[in-house]
Amino acid sequence: MPSTPVAMSPTRASLKGFLATARKALLSPPAQRPKPLTFVVGNESADLDSLCSAVVFAYFRTHTPAHGLHIPLSNLPRADLALRPELQAVLHPAGLKPDDLITLCDLPREGLHPQDTRWLLVDHNALTGRLAASFSGQVVGCIDHHVDEGVIPHDVPEGQPRRFATCGSCMSLVLDHCKPTWDSLAASACEDGTSAAECDAQLAHVALAPILIDTINLTSKDKTTDWDVHATELAESKLASFESQSQSRSQVQTQPSAQEDAAPYNRETYHATLTTLKEQIAGLPYRDVLRKDYKRWTEGSLGLGMSTVVQDLTTTTATAGEGERGAFVAALRAWAGEQGLDIAAVMTVSRPGGVFTRELLVWGLSEAGVAAVGEFRRRFAEKLGLESWEGGGLDGGGEGEGEWRVCWRQKEVSCSRKQVGPMLREAMRESAKL
Repeated sequence: MPSTPVAMSPTRASLKGFLATARKALLSPPAQRPKPLTFVVGNESADLDSLCSAVVFAYFRTHTPAHGLHIPLSNLPRADLALRPELQAVLHPAGLKPDDLITLCDLPREGLHPQDTRWLLVDHNALTGRLAASFSGQVVGCIDHHVDEGVIPHDVPEGQPRRFATCGSCMSLVLDHCKPTWDSLAASACEDGTSAAECDAQLAHVALAPILIDTINLTSKDKTTDWDVHATELAESKLASFESQSQSRSQVQTQPSAQEDAAPYNRETYHATLTTLKEQIAGLPYRDVLRKDYKRWTEGSLGLGMSTVVQDLTTTTATAGEGERGAFVAALRAWAGEQGLDIAAVMTVSRPGGVFTRELLVWGLSEAGVAAVGEFRRRFAEKLGLESWEGGGLDGGGEGEGEWRVCWRQKEVSCSRKQVGPMLREAMRESAKL
């Protein structure tokens, strides 16, 4: 459990000031950088949980004595921030813009030696993608709500976290871990003159977003846990305190701050706004739809990539008949080629008529990929409640052929990518033994 809160300095950085300081340290000449540089990074799908957890955990970790500066790294290229319109709605109440975030594009191309870095992972526990090749050996801890892959040793360095728990949002574990530090900051105003209560309100807006999204506003029986409820209560208590102080000040101030002048926080409204923005994919090219929420894994020599799409396949393909389905299939093939995949998977999440629904498309693009798809179907079709989608309207090829694409309706909707991804990876490992 977290230790007892410790005394803090009378001032702290605002979120904006903290990110500016982290960027300056990262971009300084190699001889002037802190050594080691400590990064906090989420997984490469770079959804709200990963992006926000990295920022919030790095902020609190930096403001906990003895830990020093932690740099929150958004695990995506800067251009991909534009694919996440919901992020703007999260950052704005915190006085931030997407440009304030530090992305993969900000990593120095020269002079950043792995031995001069340390890495803390949030929302995953094994580095993947571009970062894995260089920095996997420098990971010193994690906070995660996924299955422990056994990569991070149990004897992490003293003072580093190694926390796993099943809950809706990794942010919930971050807040539980950092609560002593947050509480100890209650009297610390920001260096830019922002009050302590407003600093906390900015943090709370960023922290609440992924929890509300990932638990469907705390209503999902399959995802919501006590961790999520308690974290929401903590963050909302900070907002309530700020709004109470703002009301008192408004009686004597004629020029309230921008945050004080904003509409009061409402959980339902905030969740609805984020959900609407997150589901805006109409008009996006298929490549952008596929890379918007994407994760890639390697098992042996095989590559698996899995995209989550927030509309059903009928809507995604614009209900334009076989021609548009063909365009989607062509775009998925091109994306798989770009990513070097043996298996390309797409999971959809939608609520037609208010009913939560999942679909799953899996495409083996090599002989080994086809074998893994067959193993996946034999092992997990019944568990996932897989039923043919639209009479096989997106199927192609077959087991024993050079390729095999199969699409299902997934009746077991409690299994998200967090569960299905490991199932596919297990099938890849097992098929390689046959």
